[in-house]
Amino acid sequence: MKTFTKLAIDDPENLVFGRCTHPITLRNGLIIGGGTVYPELNFTLPGMEIDAGTMPEVRRQYTEMIEDACTRAVELQAPGLVVEFELLPPLTQVPEWGAEVTKILRDTLDRNAEAHGIKVALRVTPNDVREFERPPHMRTGQYADAIFRSFELCARAGADFLAIESTGGKELHDDAILRCDLPLSIFSMGILGSRDMAFLWDRIVEITGRTSCIPAGDSACGFGNTAMVLAERRYIPRLFAALIRVMSVARSLVAFERGAIGPNKDCAYEGVFIKAITGYPVSLEGAEAACAHLSPIGNIAKAYADLWSNESVQNVKLLGGMAPTVSVEQLVYAARLMNVASARGSANTLRNWFVESDAHFDPQAFVFRPEVVIKLASEIVKEPTPYLRTRCAAAATLAVLKKASDEKQVAVPENELAWFDSLSAQVDSLPRDEDEFIAGMMDQIDTSLVRLEEYGIQP
Repeated sequence: MKTFTKLAIDDPENLVFGRCTHPITLRNGLIIGGGTVYPELNFTLPGMEIDAGTMPEVRRQYTEMIEDACTRAVELQAPGLVVEFELLPPLTQVPEWGAEVTKILRDTLDRNAEAHGIKVALRVTPNDVREFERPPHMRTGQYADAIFRSFELCARAGADFLAIESTGGKELHDDAILRCDLPLSIFSMGILGSRDMAFLWDRIVEITGRTSCIPAGDSACGFGNTAMVLAERRYIPRLFAALIRVMSVARSLVAFERGAIGPNKDCAYEGVFIKAITGYPVSLEGAEAACAHLSPIGNIAKAYADLWSNESVQNVKLLGGMAPTVSVEQLVYAARLMNVASARGSANTLRNWFVESDAHFDPQAFVFRPEVVIKLASEIVKEPTPYLRTRCAAAATLAVLKKASDEKQVAVPENELAWFDSLSAQVDSLPRDEDEFIAGMMDQIDTSLVRLEEYGIQP
């Protein structure tokens, strides 16, 4: 098991799109993080039932999406294309169905690579269907078994990368977000989520070792992006959403300590910090992901992307064409601009423009300033455990944002300023000892929502 105690990228000037300390080279010569940003297209079905009777239509739609996407990427002379197949729940619950679609995507990508010379890669992301049972069994039962069989079959069907958006701890974290309960958020991610990550990623890395796949990374989408969307709708403070984003770093870092090597998932905005800590490449998303969700970080995420993604888009008809084809065009053009800047020696200039265009307007954007990323990441890795790292992330982020707010470097809404004192008091009350923290949380945990024993905790 790896332990990250220092940053792989410790100079803000070296934290830039397209380049990382440890690029990944595929057998076809595609290099991620070696100087070129590639588009990563993510597409999904329109709203429809998925069952044995509709599987022919499912196969037809995925065939249409990948054929049209490859055609447009070739027409635009993209040097490479990465495709992410996020399995919908039924395609994970019946692993053979997900593997069928994986094979369709693999064959089409390879055919276009051979015919047109475009370098291609396929990321496959099974759905974390464990949350379909409440309270969920995280380590045992039919849902956990389906996930691991899905990984196995999709790997054998042609995936280059395996990833997941795991949900361990989310059964409590949703309430933590709505209540702005910082200790419960830390318990959910720093204790439950991190333990679940260790369990999951030991298994995923073992599967990739047997199937010649690459263990790519996880995403705290169910934590950080849930908070971001709720903040965008004014349900919770933007300040609290910014805290959750940085607090999720320790949880997602566990995947890399257990053997993941990237590229980290697009919806894992915490990947900016993961890149600084590990030096591995990351996929990110922003403005071109508006088809899936709105955000205050449309440009600044581009500053660090090695793959640039659209999150996920349904196969629906737009005026310009089918939505996945439109998305691949948007991604190719965005990546092309970044690559021209790199070729002209102006990558850092463009990066700085991406940063400055967003950073002042929202605390969720400000924490992605390169110097802030390096500062916070360096504080996080000083701590030895996920709990202490999550606790540290909360305290350090509050301090950075308070100073920036006082100095008018970031716009924090007037009605949120009182949250600085409230959230600081919450984090200051937390003990350093993990066992003491867990014991102190037991009276506050609704055990009807969570099976603590599935995380190795006796209630």
